[in-house]
Amino acid sequence: MYYLIALGLLAIILAPLFVTYYNMKRGKKTTHSKRALLFNLAAFAVVCLTAIVLPLGGFASAATTDSTGLATGLGYLGAGLSTGLACIGAGVGVGHGAAAAIGAVTEDPKVFGRAMIFVVLGEGIAIYGLIISFMIVGRL
Repeated sequence: MYYLIALGLLAIILAPLFVTYYNMKRGKKTTHSKRALLFNLAAFAVVCLTAIVLPLGGFASAATTDSTGLATGLGYLGAGLSTGLACIGAGVGVGHGAAAAIGAVTEDPKVFGRAMIFVVLGEGIAIYGLIISFMIVGRL
């Protein structure tokens, strides 16, 4: 239900921008564009006020904490970092290896197999990072 409200409010905010773009493409006077932008500003103010007023009926309470929250969070952070940094390293390695392989293959097509091995070795780094992240998440 709430996503429909958010979608409707987004449509109200973006509608004048489409009118402005359409008028600019047709070369019309700027009075329509100014009126559309003023309507956009008013709609934005209504959306902001609605976002402030609607949540006021709720009740907030403190969440319960458990002792394993920090350890679990750091475990997930470590798993994400191992995958992300391994993929960055693999991207750098494959980028340099593939560029050199393309240059070598253009000079001598017989070295395609050896060049492909070096490119695949760069991809292995990402796979190792993914395996390590699965091992970390498995222990959580």
